[in-house]
Amino acid sequence: MNRILMATKTYYYALILLILASLYSCGVSKFIPNGESLYTGSEISIAANKEIGKTKKVSQELHTLLEPEPNSKILGLRPGLYFHYKSQKKNPGFLNRWLNKKFGEEPIYLSDVNPQRIEQLMLNRLDNRGFFYSKVSSEIDSTQKHAALRYHAELQQPYTLEQFKLDKDSLPIYNDISKALTRTEIKLGQRFDLELMKYERERIDQELKQKGYYNFNPDFLIFEVDTNRYDNKKFDLFLRLKKNVPKKSLIPYTIDSISVFPNYSINTDTLTPSRATTINGISFFQKEEFFKPKKLEPYLLFGPGQKYNSRTARLTSNRLSSLGTYKFVNIRFNEKDTTATDSVGSLSADIYLSPLTKRSVRAELQAVTKSNGFAGPGVAVTYNNRNLFKGGETFGITGNFAYETQLSGGKNTGLSSIAGGLKTDLIIPRLLPFSPKKFKYAVPKTKISLGTDFLKRSKLYTLSSFNTSFGYTWNANKFAYHELNPINVNYVNLSNTSEEFTAILEKNPFLRQSFEQQFIAGLNYTFTYNELVDPSKRNPFFVSTSLDIAGNTLNLLSGSKTSIFGLEYAQYAKADIDLRYYIKWEKEQALVARLYSGWGIPFGNSSTLPFVKQFFSGGPYSVRAFNIRSLGPGTFNSVEDGTSSFFDQSGNLKLEANLEYRFPIWSYFKGAIFADAGNVWLTNEIEIPEDEPAESREFNEALLAKGKFSSNWAKELGIGVGLGLRVDIQSFVIRFDLASPLQIPYLPEGERIRTPFLDGGSNNIIFNFAIGYPF
Repeated sequence: MNRILMATKTYYYALILLILASLYSCGVSKFIPNGESLYTGSEISIAANKEIGKTKKVSQELHTLLEPEPNSKILGLRPGLYFHYKSQKKNPGFLNRWLNKKFGEEPIYLSDVNPQRIEQLMLNRLDNRGFFYSKVSSEIDSTQKHAALRYHAELQQPYTLEQFKLDKDSLPIYNDISKALTRTEIKLGQRFDLELMKYERERIDQELKQKGYYNFNPDFLIFEVDTNRYDNKKFDLFLRLKKNVPKKSLIPYTIDSISVFPNYSINTDTLTPSRATTINGISFFQKEEFFKPKKLEPYLLFGPGQKYNSRTARLTSNRLSSLGTYKFVNIRFNEKDTTATDSVGSLSADIYLSPLTKRSVRAELQAVTKSNGFAGPGVAVTYNNRNLFKGGETFGITGNFAYETQLSGGKNTGLSSIAGGLKTDLIIPRLLPFSPKKFKYAVPKTKISLGTDFLKRSKLYTLSSFNTSFGYTWNANKFAYHELNPINVNYVNLSNTSEEFTAILEKNPFLRQSFEQQFIAGLNYTFTYNELVDPSKRNPFFVSTSLDIAGNTLNLLSGSKTSIFGLEYAQYAKADIDLRYYIKWEKEQALVARLYSGWGIPFGNSSTLPFVKQFFSGGPYSVRAFNIRSLGPGTFNSVEDGTSSFFDQSGNLKLEANLEYRFPIWSYFKGAIFADAGNVWLTNEIEIPEDEPAESREFNEALLAKGKFSSNWAKELGIGVGLGLRVDIQSFVIRFDLASPLQIPYLPEGERIRTPFLDGGSNNIIFNFAIGYPF
């Protein structure tokens, strides 16, 4: 109830602040000086004949030329401008000065805009895109104290490419340029495009630099256009080298020697090193062995005798940086004297590696609040040792301790939990037993983990666990990431169970069986394709899928089909997939769609998934109109007399969908409107013992009947809508979401649809606080 009251108060406070902002902003016009008009923005209209086709991209380009930006608005209001004006009073007061410093904006007047300059920029841009002899005009659209500009562009028929040729002579470099042109983006029939020609010069330059042309420059290439042969706005395009290009820029270079300084600092005397080691022709200089040369050499993708290649040099720098040992990586190529008769140049390479501090200790104080009402402090201490065995290995130990108490939750209020753990990780920057050179893009890593955790929940139980894993991670390219753990062992021991919790287990065999088999050994694999790492993509796509299989190897090794070393082990297969698609607009607006599905199948000696492997739905990263882990399975509901049971509701099948519109509000404040849908279900039958008490049998029959997945699954989705406020400071996001259910699956079928925020009053308003975006 306290959480609901808090959510309701937050809603009303936000409404009051919005009203106050509206009142503040209404008075902006009276501050505008006489003779000035507040600039409210510009619009562009384009006239073109049907043969030109769509002009959307042209319009988008012309809009980028509009300047300056008008004063920002929130729901049509300008509070930043108001704060500025108020601070200009004779005695503005502390509050007005502070508001102006934090949120104020200098006014943008019509006199600050130069329409003639914008017109000229538009004409230049249209010329660069092939629309020669076009016309651009502007006019002022003004009211009292406010003014906007209207630009009108009249496009002429563009010039299109008829023929594209390389104008070459006997220089050997022309053969390499000709090969590069086989992958050109310039196609016959395209309109004249100066930006495309600039891009083509840069592309050819990059390809030449991958073939040894160390001193080449894209400015050495020139495009020439000939329109004299045609009367119908066509042109021929010729590419050639400029005259008087230096000879050293027209020959490829070979790397003759490579020197590596694995422990370099400004104070290092690199000229007279006391110790040198040579591996495969590469010299490593270090006074005391900091990094073993034999282990460092495989991370270099170029060697003596090879042609210079800018791509392998860049990848080598990235690989050395990703070792986790070095703070700075600097690769310098030095040109040796080349005579006028030489057809190949010579380079030496020096690689300077500046280490990070080898040992570090970090302590974190934490405060946690959860949607299920638990909150409390925590502490975590981490020790790291970089380059442990002088091969780039990172060894880390993390210890954590936390205390939580349930501040609200009906009869469960006052429950507390104590949690702690110790975890060690050893990260080896290579894929044992393979050489790092087999992976060109990035350094693969082998990770070995060992840890233990405990959780003591008052009045209920104590859980202690042991886990260990051995696995690999690697990036196949910029977007694709792989993680494979062929060994993954987890053992959980349930102890100190109270009579109350024992009664819950006896009543629910589904829950009891999920706690019985807590020895899990198997393998898991995760693949992620993430286009969000490329900011230039307007509509990035994200997909992550994982596969988790347990028990098969133990079944082969063990003489028993149910246990090993006296421990009953779990057998199951579990898979899930997470799909996301982002549609972005200007000014940080985006529509994000997400689909998630997961399915776990117990087999062999398991009738249910282990509790830690089951699926849950509801909460700040799921269906936000329902409390954390409170949905399902199916139409089942553990809520009795307005209070929740002690265990989270789970299933072995999960379906979820989310749609969220994100938009900027002001400065670091972002907003969102969202809709979520999802639930979990049961797909496997659970045997109820014949001697099961009547009350327990009735409970479990209801659980199986209501939680079973069927063709009516769409009517059993928990659906909710809501709005959110996010404080986004350099990618650190604090998120507040207010949500209300639209469909409640556990109600009778004819009563499940509700009017959000209205039906049910404050009982149907869920407030979520979280760190980071939900997806």
